[in-house]
Amino acid sequence: MTTHSNATIAPPAPPTSRAPLTSSTSPASPASPTPSGPLAVRAGRERVDFARSAPKVFRALIGFDAAAREGIAPALVELVQIRASHLNHCAYCLHLHTNDARKAGESEDRLHMVAVWREAPHFFTAKEQAALALTEAVTSVADAGVPDDVYARAAAHFDEPELAQLLALICAINTWNRVALATRKVAGTDERRPAAKNTRPAP
Repeated sequence: MTTHSNATIAPPAPPTSRAPLTSSTSPASPASPTPSGPLAVRAGRERVDFARSAPKVFRALIGFDAAAREGIAPALVELVQIRASHLNHCAYCLHLHTNDARKAGESEDRLHMVAVWREAPHFFTAKEQAALALTEAVTSVADAGVPDDVYARAAAHFDEPELAQLLALICAINTWNRVALATRKVAGTDERRPAAKNTRPAP
């Protein structure tokens, strides 16, 4: 229990040593041992290596991703992955899939328009627009579910097996986005290629 009497104990230390902690006018010290905000994030421990720590799950996810792509045009695969990565703010996956799209022959014009496809519909086929709308709804499913009109629009352009494949692809990229964000993958690296510069193991 703290006492405020000076009769039997020595006077308390001058309060100046605590002033920086409570003063509203003193600037924060750049050498503070307890950084906050982005600095605290950067100063934290390194994140788990998902591929190494959960190899069976990682291999299953790779298999799921590969199976989901079957029967879907490569250009559409990349458009879906790019749009989901936009919405999830996953810079790592966005970098990978825009590069993959370029290597597959996608035009710069279309890549620049993916984020605003509704304002530039003439860059995309009706089928691609339907897939992008479904990608947005499934990616942001917590906001309003998947509206009937969005689902019906996709169903008008994809038969049932194709639509199931498309849904699987959207789920796959959303999972990759979440793994990359949670483990803080660095945009500009490509961990799918072990021999590449700036590479770490998987994904």
